Amino acid sequence: MAIQKPVTRPANPRFSSGPCAKPPTYDLAKLASAPLGRSHRAAPGKAKLLEAIETTREILGVPADYRIGIVPASDTGAFEMAMWSLLGERPVQMVAWESFGAGWVTDVAKQLKIDHSIHTAQYGEIVDMAALNYDDDVCFTWNGTTSGVRLTSGDVIPADRNGLTLCDATSAAFAVDLPWDKLDVTTFSWQKVLGGEAAHGMLILSPRAVERLESYTPAWPLPKIFRLTKGGKLIEGIFRGETINTPSMLCVEDYLQALAWAKSVGGLERLVARADANTAAITSFVDAHDWIEFLATDPAIRSNTSVCLKFTSERIKDRAAFAKAVAKRLSDEDVALDVGAYRDAPPGLRIWCGGTVETSDIKAMLPWLAWAFESEIAS
Repeated sequence: MAIQKPVTRPANPRFSSGPCAKPPTYDLAKLASAPLGRSHRAAPGKAKLLEAIETTREILGVPADYRIGIVPASDTGAFEMAMWSLLGERPVQMVAWESFGAGWVTDVAKQLKIDHSIHTAQYGEIVDMAALNYDDDVCFTWNGTTSGVRLTSGDVIPADRNGLTLCDATSAAFAVDLPWDKLDVTTFSWQKVLGGEAAHGMLILSPRAVERLESYTPAWPLPKIFRLTKGGKLIEGIFRGETINTPSMLCVEDYLQALAWAKSVGGLERLVARADANTAAITSFVDAHDWIEFLATDPAIRSNTSVCLKFTSERIKDRAAFAKAVAKRLSDEDVALDVGAYRDAPPGLRIWCGGTVETSDIKAMLPWLAWAFESEIAS
């Protein structure tokens, strides 16, 4: 006998962890004012880029003396730019608790070949940040997009550190109140928490990071696309909207609309609350079912954006195949799209809960998750 399907469906079944769901009020018609067919160096384009930078500063509460730049190649490009431009002046502590952090380790160890130490944790766990040597530079991700864990705060990072902290915050920005005084370099991409378009990254530099850029020259050649200084001085234009390469003004307009929506719902505080409410709905579901758990067993370090789950029932023989089958059932029913675990992560599901997702959609999707589980078990 077929298991009865739920009646209610999510209004928006998009729970991808990147690119993420558009804001609930998204409308392509709102992009009509994009200066298409114009140079991004013309006055209208530069004004739009500067608006994107300064509205980002306003919502995230970035200090006035921090530089914010729009750079190519999404969060990956922004973080690579920071590593290649800033690291090498002193040893570096590389911290990884998921696949993207592990990628940064590979760059430092095998490409840049800097004096380094590596600190890793298994999926669902994090490194003891208090045990690091902050006389060295430190590279880490705030929120493990593929592992569903995050830092609880930056309290253990010393204010009087000698090294720089480089933070990949792509799944945390706009969902966490980041401690800017503890972060010297912060990167993220538009496609994550605000549901923007891909290929553009944000690079945020503290005064200490700028000082390093202007006083230190790496031993390796820098591609043009990574160069942040000229003649030993910061290229200030990058942080006023004069991008290194050509940006998509359509994507810029899309990001501006996402920022406007973020302000309309109450800014950072409400974005965090929306993500927390989405995660709380999943927590209630997990607590009520004995066949599913969070990948992160410690509630204190669970992400409020990329929520990673694992199936625990002893009735499951092949967990990887089972998780893929459940994700396929949800996709085929058009009730939860792109919720399979990341390819390098343990088998399970990954459900995006950032602020652009409506809690009502999470709650409507969860009975379908129970249906997909029971149906797959029965089959």
